[in-house]
Amino acid sequence: MSRVARAVGAARAVAAAHGLRTDDVRVLHDGANVVVDLAPAPVVARVATLTGRIRPDVRVPFGREVALATALTAAGAAVVPPSDLLPPGVHEHDGTVLSFWRRVDVLPDRPTAQDAGRALADLHEVLADLPAPATPPLDTPLDDLAAFAARGGEWGVPTDQLDALARRLDRLRPRLVGANRALHGDPHPGNLLAAPDGWLWGDLEDTSTGPVEWDLACLRSTSRLDGRAALDAFPGAPTDDQLAPWLELRRLHAAVWGVVIDAEHPQFGLDGRARLAATLTG
Repeated sequence: MSRVARAVGAARAVAAAHGLRTDDVRVLHDGANVVVDLAPAPVVARVATLTGRIRPDVRVPFGREVALATALTAAGAAVVPPSDLLPPGVHEHDGTVLSFWRRVDVLPDRPTAQDAGRALADLHEVLADLPAPATPPLDTPLDDLAAFAARGGEWGVPTDQLDALARRLDRLRPRLVGANRALHGDPHPGNLLAAPDGWLWGDLEDTSTGPVEWDLACLRSTSRLDGRAALDAFPGAPTDDQLAPWLELRRLHAAVWGVVIDAEHPQFGLDGRARLAATLTG
């Protein structure tokens, strides 16, 4: 059975156990995870697939995502809410980890730079009032990179590059300082959805605690729109020079995940190997 078929089967099995019909199921996305619309039930499943190649226990990031989305929804933030038709998770079925989300109507609109910057500012107004979980700052990107530095040979990355990545991490860590708060973790424009009532942030799986600069670096680094213009719509946003260590961390993190995703989805054209080599030599 294929990876996608196993993901769909797990999502349908858990949904059926909670009394939901899923006769018109369809796959919305197959990337680091598989996202499944469980129609006619108004529920979408996120199913861990490639995520487990880097993260040893995917129940941890899936659980963090559900917890943060639940808190943000209760606080009135514009995020995709967890499902209210069955426990959102984390669930496990035959070794497959998954969570469940309320289906939202998504329009084809794409955000402008100003839309993205203002939406992130609005989200951080709410995040600033949430208690930061007792987790090490930026553990999501830093742990991902450390894991890849130790195991990147599985994707054919040369040992000298992996050693260079480990050294780069050692140099970066003491520069990534600032006030600790809950973060989205991956707020690029592709995770900002146009809904009938406005923009909604989704995909909180990379959430961690840390300085707000990490979220700003994620938005600044996007190639989907003018990232600097987006940051200029965020009140008090730092300059690119001030963001430099977080931008470097973002380049490394994106390149590493590009390598992992390229192995299964070369059609995406992420070119992770070349991006990683360029970042390490830049």
